[in-house]
Amino acid sequence: MSGGKEAIVVERHGAAGVLTINRPETLNALDVPTLLELDKRFGELETDPSVRVVVITGAGDKAFVAGGDIGDLDSRGSMAHYQEFAETIHRVFRRIEIADKPVMSAINGYALGGGTELLLATDIRFAASSARFGLPEITLGIIPGAGGTQRLLRQVPLCRAKEIMFSGRHFSAETALEIGLINRIVPPADLMSETLAFAEGLAEKSPLILKILKRTLSDGGDMTLAAGLAHEKIMASIVFDTADAHEGCRAFLEKRKATFTGK
Repeated sequence: MSGGKEAIVVERHGAAGVLTINRPETLNALDVPTLLELDKRFGELETDPSVRVVVITGAGDKAFVAGGDIGDLDSRGSMAHYQEFAETIHRVFRRIEIADKPVMSAINGYALGGGTELLLATDIRFAASSARFGLPEITLGIIPGAGGTQRLLRQVPLCRAKEIMFSGRHFSAETALEIGLINRIVPPADLMSETLAFAEGLAEKSPLILKILKRTLSDGGDMTLAAGLAHEKIMASIVFDTADAHEGCRAFLEKRKATFTGK
């Protein structure tokens, strides 16, 4: 951070907490201080009961996150990288990935390298039509190191994951949508309004049931089908000990809108 400028700007929009990576002069590149600040600010929203959805975006109209700080990476040896940058970025991205609240990404421009790796750790992804994606590490003589080699192959067909990483080429929002990397493309001017409108809809759901559902999906993804189905049976049964499950059923029967309290 220079001149006291915050690397992460936090805003509230109703029940949504918005985290903006605020380094437009570097196209919002990620370095260790920025990651530590992201971790801190994300943790504050994660533990705030009035926040039901977290949205991550980038400052300006050019970049979501254009990657890591290349000058910083070039200055490192293997152990320094492993103990500092790699440990930090993996911990922060994993925290985002397994958070009990839904996490959305509003991809407003370049999402390259660490930017693509960050969105891979989020749940719902809206992108401006001008957004560009890619894992160009191979062109620098390195490989993706913030979860990209593992998360991408679990989220798109293996041949697509290899094409993206082997070639290092940038690709469009249309291609990202086609391969299932993002959920929706919107005009750049409408990106935040549409993202926040979707977040508002999520915020009306039971935060407790969303938490249980997200855990069921995350845990089941690492299981065999048989184990995952057994896990689902248990989790689906647990929800009937919650007040929100019965509120939802009664609201349906009474033809009214449910009011979920997270209990």
